Order: sequence, then C-alpha cells, then structure tokens
Amino acid sequence: MSVPTSEESAVSRPTPVPFDPEIEPALEYLVPKDAPPFTPETIPGARQAMAAMFPPASVQVGDAPVDVVERSIPGPAGAPDLEITIISPRGLTAPVPGLYNIHGGGMMVGHRNMDVGRLLALVLELGVVAVNVEYRLAPEHPDPAPVEDCYAGLVWMSEHAAELNVDPSRIVVMGGSAGGGLSAGVALLARDRGGPALAGQLLLCPMIDDTNTTVGSHQYAGIGTWTREANLAGWRSLLGDKVGTDDVSIYAAPTRAKDLANLPPAFIEVGSAEPFRDEDTQYALGIWATGGQAELHVWSGAFHGFDMYVPEWHISQAALATRTSWFRRVLGLGNA
Repeated sequence: MSVPTSEESAVSRPTPVPFDPEIEPALEYLVPKDAPPFTPETIPGARQAMAAMFPPASVQVGDAPVDVVERSIPGPAGAPDLEITIISPRGLTAPVPGLYNIHGGGMMVGHRNMDVGRLLALVLELGVVAVNVEYRLAPEHPDPAPVEDCYAGLVWMSEHAAELNVDPSRIVVMGGSAGGGLSAGVALLARDRGGPALAGQLLLCPMIDDTNTTVGSHQYAGIGTWTREANLAGWRSLLGDKVGTDDVSIYAAPTRAKDLANLPPAFIEVGSAEPFRDEDTQYALGIWATGGQAELHVWSGAFHGFDMYVPEWHISQAALATRTSWFRRVLGLGNA
C-alpha cells in the first residue's frame, strides 16, 4: 500500500467512506503493504508483472464459440501502428453492434489482454463484436499520444465496419479507469472532429480529472486499490509539468471540458469508496446540465475496480447486470 508523501501527511485526510465489510478483507491480498510506489524506476517492472497475469486472448477464450483475430492497424499520422484484438461471435454473417474497448492502468501500465474476460462475456451475451486496442503508455509517450492512438483505432473500426460485420451506427466506446478516461476523451474528439458517430460511451470508474482536488481524491490517500498517490503519479506521467495547469487538454482530462453537449449517451459507474467518485459524479452532472443523456451508478462501499477484483460480490453481480441492461437499451438489442 502506498505511503502518503510529506505533503499529503501535512494535510488532514477527510474521513473516507468505508469499504463494504464483505470485500474489505480482499484488500489485504490485492494491495500488499510492501507494494512499491509508481516511479519511473518501478513502472517497467509493474508492466511486466501485470502482463504476466493475463495470457493472450486466444488462451483466455478457450473453447468459447468466438473467433479471435490479432492484427496491426494504422496509428495516428506519423505514429507507429496499433495492435488490436478482435473478438467476434463464431459464424457471424450479418452486421451487429460493436464495442471499442480501451484498457486501464493509470496511463502508465496495463495491457489490452486484461479486459479480455470482460469483453468475452459481452460478446457471448449480446452477440456483439469487440475491438480491443493497445495504445502507447506514458511517461515515454505523454499526452496526446494515448488518446490519439485510441481515436485512430476507433476511426479504423468505423471505416472497416463492413469487414468486421459491425453496424457502424451502433458502436460504443468503453473502458475502465484510465480506459474510461480515454473513452471519454475519444467521445469528445469524435464530437469535435465530426465523427465517427457513437451510439454510447461506457465509462467505468473513469480517470478524468488531473487536478485531484475533490474530497474523494483526498479521502483515499494511501488506502484502496487505486490511491491518491498512484493517481498523482499517473497524471504526472501523462501530462508532466502541465498537470493541474490551464494548458491541459479536455481530451486528456475530460472534466476540463466546459461544453459537454452533443455527446453520445453515457453510462458512468464508480464506487463510493474510491478517489474517482466525485469527479465521475460531476461529469454526469455536467452532461445533464446540457440536456444530455447520462446514467450514473455509484456502488456503495465499492473500491476501484471492484468488478474485476471481486467479481462474485453481490454488488459486482448487480453492476454487471446493470451494464448489460444499458447496452441492450442503447444498442436496441431488446430484453434477453
């Protein structure tokens, strides 16, 4: 577990919302007390450790009735190609909705394979095609590299919809944590660049506020699966000396956007016991203020990434069912 810096220790931390007693014991093995902080020296090792936890998509899907394709596609102009994984229902012959997924990892770590389980479940249940993108990570590749990579992948998916058997009018961008923040940024870019059109944006505990000034941000200094200290390191990696200044782009930190009108319907989910609670709630309020569509769920006692860390928890199960309901509604899939 991260130790607060001297600067953090000098400020009295607001009393945090307690973790649900049912899942609090999980923190003991999820967050080892001797876990090193995120620094330029520790990030490579953290990446390797995370990558080792998640085998390739073909291994994870096993004998599930899906097709898995790994391929390279063009990145942004002048940038390297992007690696993507495509997961499709086996035998697909007609266009179906598409999910464009962006993995998390605080902008510093993570790999697309970490989200294969989540996507496989959706492909099997909803009959959709999932495109899972790999993007360049900070600090080696600071803003705007990550969000531009993710936008380029979305453009490719839309332009190759017929090849993928995807209905281009029913594409949802989605992701968790940093992936949720990048999904929000991609939705803003798609709006401001005139496309691709999106049917929705699924933002799971999105990382969207570089200022780290909310009560929630301060409540989880040194505790939880994603601490204030880790978040500060992530934003510093992405933005460098720009972090917290007026020079930060709305596509990097979507809470900076003063105009949230004309965005696709949003599904925003967050735990009550995590640093992103307040910024995510405020983002939904900002969308509603424009007359836009947002569905907000704040799950009581849930820590960051609860659905992946404790999937059998009854609230995790409720959250997954609620997401599926939203997908069916926004994609016009009807009831199960």
